[in-house]
Amino acid sequence: QVQLVESGGGLVQPGGSLTLSCTASGFSLDFYATAWFRQAPGKEREGVSCISSSDGTEYYADSVKGRFTISRDNAKNTVYLQMNSLKPEDTAVYSCAAGWGLLWNSPKEYDYWGQGTQVTVSS
Repeated sequence: QVQLVESGGGLVQPGGSLTLSCTASGFSLDFYATAWFRQAPGKEREGVSCISSSDGTEYYADSVKGRFTISRDNAKNTVYLQMNSLKPEDTAVYSCAAGWGLLWNSPKEYDYWGQGTQVTVSS
């Protein structure tokens, strides 16, 4: 069964950190670009970060550059999103996705999606 499962979300205070995990089963993330998207209530889904399958090139939305880091552990078939200096505006449901597309921040480029994990940044 092809599946992506996210974990690591939760409630954190502004300025805090969280690490999200996205683990694949039924296929290998080695061959796919893997991205994190987020969606806040009333807003469109937004591409947050992506790591390519070929050379590990990393992509980030301007809003998270310098604060978030994406990484991959091929042995665990898992992609991580380390989130530091979190802000209230980072509050959203975060989903990971795997695909072959050229436009890293376009949801249409991704074939497989996880169910999402809630991240809430609040004091």
